[in-house]
Amino acid sequence: MTESSPDAGFNVGGRLRQLRLDRSLSQRELARRAGVTNSTVSLIEQNNVSPSVSSLKKILDALPVSISTFFAGDEPGTPRAFYYRAEELTEIGDGRLSFRLVAARQAERSMSIIHERYPPGADTGEEMLEHDGEEGGVVVAGEIEITVSGEVAVLKAGDAYYFDSRLPHRFRNPGTQECVIVSANTPPTFSDGGRELHHA
Repeated sequence: MTESSPDAGFNVGGRLRQLRLDRSLSQRELARRAGVTNSTVSLIEQNNVSPSVSSLKKILDALPVSISTFFAGDEPGTPRAFYYRAEELTEIGDGRLSFRLVAARQAERSMSIIHERYPPGADTGEEMLEHDGEEGGVVVAGEIEITVSGEVAVLKAGDAYYFDSRLPHRFRNPGTQECVIVSANTPPTFSDGGRELHHA
């Protein structure tokens, strides 16, 4: 978890508190089910910290609610948009890694498209990620080291990847400049839980 300003366009803490209360759960009980500390849930609900995608996924799995449903909110009457300006993408990163999700408020999405930014040295954590679906992406700038099922490759601008997300995987920026990736996954399991900040 990283202390940073929550995304101004989405109230993560308020949404989590609403979902928890809807299920008649105390912060302590939700924390126990999720395997996190009570203070973690409390700080997130107060918007005092921005959780990593993997931390948020742990908590949402305990409800259970998918990340895409979480960010879609309760806005069934919202008209469908076809185009999104840069400022309209929803930040689901942890304040260090940036994952900006396209069409986050559309709960019926069948895929997730994410604009990812990894500063030098950033990675998705030592724990390998695994989730349902398939994912792929294109490196737009910089370089990224991707490990999939024990196989490691360093990709540079213009290179791409595609793999079964159930295979253990990890992303790391070994370079000296920011790495930018545009990725997609289907079904939207990154937005249902992916990288701790690609695919938190």
